Amino acid sequence: MKILIVDDSRAMRQVIAHMLREAGFRGHQVVEASDGQQALTVIHAEEPELIISDWNMPGLTGIQLLQAVREAEVKTPFGFVTTEVSAEMKQKAFESGASFLIGKPFSADDFRVALVDILE
Repeated sequence: MKILIVDDSRAMRQVIAHMLREAGFRGHQVVEASDGQQALTVIHAEEPELIISDWNMPGLTGIQLLQAVREAEVKTPFGFVTTEVSAEMKQKAFESGASFLIGKPFSADDFRVALVDILE
């Protein structure tokens, strides 16, 4: 499976990829984007089967990316790894079509629980 990780922090993209492996999801191809705008290009070029995005990024935010993806009728599972974990933010994410929301700080177990139905 091809997984797109979108975060403006290169270090955080690497941490998320590591957490996926720690959660037992090995052997997947990981592609990266440093912001929402770049992610749109990658989505169309690479056709990932899972998108994991930060919420707060310069330019096109994670929620704007999700909304753009859904408006383009891309059905790819999409989730957030973010510090934004308020009830209001969760509601907005799920109403916009998110499959999961993992709060920072996170553990491998958080990824295992959120992704077991998507990656297995």
